[in-house]
Amino acid sequence: MEKIIDESKQGEQLITQNKNGNTRKLFIESYGCQMNFADSEVVASILANDGFDTTKNLEEADLVLVNTCSIRDKAEQTIRKRLEKYNAVKRDHNPKMKVGVLGCMAERLKEKFLEEEKIVDLVVGPDAYKDLPNLITDVEGGQNAVNVILSKEETYGDISPVRLHSNGVTAFVSITRGCDNMCTFCVVPFTRGRERSRDPQSIFKEITDLTEKGFKEITLLGQNVDSYLWYGGGLKKDFKNAPEIQKATSVDFSSLLNTVATKFPKLRIRFSTSNPQDMSMDVVHTMAKHRNICKHIHLPVQSGSNRILKEMNRQHTREEYMALVDNIYKTIPEISLTQDMIIGFPTETEEDHNDTLELIKYVKYDHGFMFSYSERPGTMAGRKMEDDVPLAVKKRRLQEVIDTQRAVGHERLKLHLGKTEEVLIETTSKKSDAHWAGRNSQGSMVVFPKENYKIGDFVNVKINDCTTATFLGDAVGYSDNN
Repeated sequence: MEKIIDESKQGEQLITQNKNGNTRKLFIESYGCQMNFADSEVVASILANDGFDTTKNLEEADLVLVNTCSIRDKAEQTIRKRLEKYNAVKRDHNPKMKVGVLGCMAERLKEKFLEEEKIVDLVVGPDAYKDLPNLITDVEGGQNAVNVILSKEETYGDISPVRLHSNGVTAFVSITRGCDNMCTFCVVPFTRGRERSRDPQSIFKEITDLTEKGFKEITLLGQNVDSYLWYGGGLKKDFKNAPEIQKATSVDFSSLLNTVATKFPKLRIRFSTSNPQDMSMDVVHTMAKHRNICKHIHLPVQSGSNRILKEMNRQHTREEYMALVDNIYKTIPEISLTQDMIIGFPTETEEDHNDTLELIKYVKYDHGFMFSYSERPGTMAGRKMEDDVPLAVKKRRLQEVIDTQRAVGHERLKLHLGKTEEVLIETTSKKSDAHWAGRNSQGSMVVFPKENYKIGDFVNVKINDCTTATFLGDAVGYSDNN
């Protein structure tokens, strides 16, 4: 998955206190993509069965886990600072505390983490969380513990996640893991392995459980959801050698999405992340057919330059991407498109940079996630390409991209003014206790007076104004989706 949680949200503690009568305490933090946050919920479930309740208090924790991101150097540096914090707490308050590193950074560094970070007691990769109880036993016996073996199967389809810090309204549902797209800048294929999909029946079971508990919206998650393909198990790359009966009964993403929308008509559905080369118009037509599928696609492009896209090993051209966007807008005019952009990739010229600026203006993205290139050890770019764009040039180009995106995004926001749109209330506004905040179908935040509505209500809101990223409006009544 290429989408990254915004820097301002990284480190948000997805922690809640469970009242299971367990005697040990788990403190867990998540950084990076949405998949890491979803995986932390799986970890909490596994450890709840091993005697751990989660806690918000770091000092009382018997076990501290940090679920890590390796997609940029800044993310890894953030993790190292958190480890320093854990070390200080362990030294000053709780010498018996055990500390573990989970996720992509654990997979990338493996045993080196135990050598570099003396506080780290265990290192666990994304596919090894079921082994956590055994690893914790090893640690409590005085041993360091490592398990970073990548799986060929979907690993956690049978686990019901603990919904950490849940608002009781929205939830993540993982449907696929890994990535087969070997982009030269990306560590995901090395840290999360090859693409494999989850049994659709286990997906339906999890969604059914969520709806019975009152959840109103789910996000189907994967590094590349459009590559979802279930034919009885195994890696996607082995599908061509599968028996014909398995091929005939296989389920792709558009089929899965259609079934979920049909089986759960009152549930709002999102998905992330899509890869341009794998996104089919079948998926877009399915979105258009179902009102409860949100009209938003996160469609990372990474660069507007064909030359840079080739250097990145992206399997799409600028022209193919623009044609896909044209067809999406033609099919769903009200769609919201968002992007990922890497600025200052090796050999990027001013002409390449201008191509990116022009693409942003052409597509008219609602929002974007834009970052300067940082070399990732182990990737093809890290091994073979010189990081030759000066830092000052990267910063200047990044600011120009941000400014361009901000301008086109604001123009897109203004298209909603005066319209009445369905909003799912998720929380109290950060700026006013008298206002609710929730998202419309396009994923934009809408703030409006509370009146007598409550969290979890679908409300029709007339959009009166907008800031650079948020709509302001007034509720005009309940939506018929309640």
